[in-house]
Amino acid sequence: MNIDLSGRVVVVTGAARGIGREIAEAFAREGATTIGLDLRVPDDAAEGIDWRVGDITDLAAVTRVIDAVVAEHGSLDVVVNNAGVNAPGAVDEIEPALWDLAFDVNVRGTFNVCRAAIPHLKKQRSGRIINAASFAAIVPSIASAAYSASKAAIVSFTRVLAGELGPWNVTVNAYAPGMVPTAMNGFAEMSAEDQAERLGTLSLRRWETPEDVANLILFLASDLAGYITGTLHDVSGGKLATQAPWQAYELEGARPA
Repeated sequence: MNIDLSGRVVVVTGAARGIGREIAEAFAREGATTIGLDLRVPDDAAEGIDWRVGDITDLAAVTRVIDAVVAEHGSLDVVVNNAGVNAPGAVDEIEPALWDLAFDVNVRGTFNVCRAAIPHLKKQRSGRIINAASFAAIVPSIASAAYSASKAAIVSFTRVLAGELGPWNVTVNAYAPGMVPTAMNGFAEMSAEDQAERLGTLSLRRWETPEDVANLILFLASDLAGYITGTLHDVSGGKLATQAPWQAYELEGARPA
């Protein structure tokens, strides 16, 4: 049983770097017609990706991009709403403008892309929408109220949209990455002690890679996932699956060879 995405027309937002870049490149490697949407085209743009520039917080701009993709390629099969921003800060300290930015990009941006794509998906009576949530939507961190709340909103939005689009055979799911070292979170720059503490919360004690996330997205976009909708998929390496996953590693180390 193989995932076959050849010929699918896929739009990935926030595709210029990080997890979004890997998702877009993974679709391209699988033979999909892949459109990368971001605020700019990366200097080291990968081959096989059709780059479009646009601001997802602007509904009119996003609609122009989506309409142009369908006009040029004849369909729209998969939408991956990967674009997002972090907005750290305690509730009594965060600037209101930063709070608004988190919701403008993470929530309104996802809404805008879906709003632009839905008429095309309904017309062809098929499609996949896959939205980026976060493990922070499940268990938030201190000083992450804006980011966590915006990602929790995505989970609820995804469930509602799955119900609304079911009659048109369009599935809508969300994914929750865990600890992927990126420029946004700075995990890789932390001290060895801080890194060890965070890795100790994982059942699979290693940093998550963008490929780990992309593999899930490819599955959700495929025919194999045709009966999965309205769900949040945790791809975090078992982060906090048990109260103290580090204990298993201590026990394993204490066993005789």
